[in-house]
Amino acid sequence: VQVRISRAKKTNKLHAVLMSSSERGLGDRGERVVVPEGQIVSSTAGKKLEGLRHLSGVKAPDTLSFDHKNWLIHQHYIRKDFEACKALANEVLNATGERCEYAIYILGLIARQEGKIQSSLDLFQKSLRLNSYNPCSLKEEARSYFLLGRYERALEAYNSAILHSPSDWELLLKQSVCYIHLKRLDEAITKLKEAIAVSPQTVIYKQLGKVYLLKGEVSDAVETYKKAIRQSPEDSDLHSTLGLLYLKAGSTQKAFESLGNALTYDPSNFKAILAAGASMQEHGDYDVALSKYKIAVEEKPESPQLWNNIAMCFFSKAKYIPAVSCLKRASYLAPFEWKISYNLGLVHLVLKQYASAHHFLVAAYQNCAFQKCKCARICMLLAHVYSYLGDNELAGEMFKEAITIDQEDPLIFLNYAILLYNTGEKKNAVKHLGQYESISSEKVPKEDESRKVASQLSVSLQVGEVKPAPSNPEKDADSGSDDYEEPLDTIKSH
Repeated sequence: VQVRISRAKKTNKLHAVLMSSSERGLGDRGERVVVPEGQIVSSTAGKKLEGLRHLSGVKAPDTLSFDHKNWLIHQHYIRKDFEACKALANEVLNATGERCEYAIYILGLIARQEGKIQSSLDLFQKSLRLNSYNPCSLKEEARSYFLLGRYERALEAYNSAILHSPSDWELLLKQSVCYIHLKRLDEAITKLKEAIAVSPQTVIYKQLGKVYLLKGEVSDAVETYKKAIRQSPEDSDLHSTLGLLYLKAGSTQKAFESLGNALTYDPSNFKAILAAGASMQEHGDYDVALSKYKIAVEEKPESPQLWNNIAMCFFSKAKYIPAVSCLKRASYLAPFEWKISYNLGLVHLVLKQYASAHHFLVAAYQNCAFQKCKCARICMLLAHVYSYLGDNELAGEMFKEAITIDQEDPLIFLNYAILLYNTGEKKNAVKHLGQYESISSEKVPKEDESRKVASQLSVSLQVGEVKPAPSNPEKDADSGSDDYEEPLDTIKSH
């Protein structure tokens, strides 16, 4: 054992001598070596001593790696000092002959943040020519394709990235977004389910629920959000979205439970407050709804939907001036929202300001047509305006257009029957009143005010009496008055 230790000590000592001598520019035996410029020094042991800076009379060339300044580029980038970052990255690229992959990658990210999407795409492709297997560059290339609207090419890039990074669930999620933009919803659902199998993240469940809603599959969306809540039970957005879905499905009790849970975890959740207030407004609790909206205004004072709903609460309480004021503010915040213009036309019609009503209803009609949707109630209210202005022929045309759009709305048939009665066309009035009665038997509650108006019109036409429902004491209609044409509906934007 002692012999072995002594040999090891001698070996270590010899190694130390060799290292110190080579560091001083000496050969293995200690003699000084002088070589011509540009040649390689070889020791007597056959070892190559390359790039020694301290050789007597010789300076070795600088051989720096391509990534020796990556850390500094990264520091500038995360500090958002983009000008210094670009200057340093370009300096490194000039020094390395544009072979620094990280510098090109960072320049691509900066170009995209500056809005130069095509330039960023070119830079990421340049980075991929240096290293075609880098999943980060592939991902950013796909992102640039997506921002340019080239969804098919984005899918190809994401597929290439997935081959090199199969456990990255974000790639599958972004693929599903591309499929959504391409209207291939079934493939989007498949990718989202694959992402859930890789990593069940809350954001994936939210996206899957949105896709189910786009397909009109509300029940599947509800089940998806339930699974998401089991994954993240304290996410107030999930509870509020589930509550809205329950409201849409008509499950009021479950909706209030979900909205209550959302407000428990986040009392300032705007979506939950707005949904709860709208539900109370639907049931006629206008004061309670206004108290909810008061809280929501503090959270999001520039929401056009919120001001629209506040206005309709005032309208239902016959406070028309505050209603107009709130609707004007909502219209300023969302000038192309046709429901707000519709409500403004409705309020002005009740106030018998027919010119203003016509202005806003025409705006609602045009905005609705621009958004490629149709609303029969707009045509019905325009018919009321033309009737009050004395143009019964144009009013009849608008009623016909409303019936063409929606043949299941009983109010359109009732109001058209009233117009026909007032213009002396009793035969057609009887016909449309009969259509109202056939539709309203299933859709209109017995206590609805339109039932009493229909009963009075039936008596006037002498076609038999419909059993009158209990009347609204605040709006009692006289059979011979123009109250038949009083608009009976409001549309709230949720």
